[in-house]
Amino acid sequence: MTILHEDVTTQSLHLSANYSWHDSESDCTIVVSQPHADPNLWTDYLAGAQRSYHKYGVDAALDWDEIADGSGTALFFAAVDSSGKVVGGVRAKEPYDDAEESHAVVEWEGQPGLDTVRKMINDRIPFGLSEMKTAWVSDDPGSSRVLTTTLARTAMHTMALLDIQFIMATAAAHVLDRWRSSGGVVVSRVPATPYPDERYRTKIMFWDRRTYTKHAQPSQVAKIVTEAAYLAPVTSGLRPVPATLGGVRL
Repeated sequence: MTILHEDVTTQSLHLSANYSWHDSESDCTIVVSQPHADPNLWTDYLAGAQRSYHKYGVDAALDWDEIADGSGTALFFAAVDSSGKVVGGVRAKEPYDDAEESHAVVEWEGQPGLDTVRKMINDRIPFGLSEMKTAWVSDDPGSSRVLTTTLARTAMHTMALLDIQFIMATAAAHVLDRWRSSGGVVVSRVPATPYPDERYRTKIMFWDRRTYTKHAQPSQVAKIVTEAAYLAPVTSGLRPVPATLGGVRL
């Protein structure tokens, strides 16, 4: 397979302020910011993640030593309810230079599909690739599903803010449908890995900024377009994704 591409030089994002919008379905304010710019919000987001991961006995998957100081996080999204409490969120890592930077190579270590995972990541790096990590929502059964669907849209906003073409994520099978509602494509040819333990079947998925509308639910596309207007002060001057970029096989 021949892949035509132009190498993308990514620059670190520096937000002068946080940006936010109200999500009517979850009745939350979605805030996008950076750890150094919003240390209190970052602390609240991490505290929620720590509680959530601990409740399900998967503390090791949080990789606390790697994320606590925020240095490897390009940006994060926090869902804040009407009382001001952070009830969910997700973060995006700085764009990768090599597949070994992704935690996916740890998750598939010793499992079938590791070489494919590594190749798929390296194939996308020249176009710009980041990874969504540390996603969590409150365990309120009345809002958790809706909030996960809301957070799934942050993949597209992250690609726009970081000016990259691809986002990747790994997720347990039971939440895949909600995450791929925004256009993520689950890689069927990579077998699920029992990570973080045998209770889970984790899969890998990718979003493509050029083609996500072909895979996303129409309602999600409409909301992405609406929400993107709130980020226009940051994204309006960025490089458009060239239509001539070659596709990368999933």
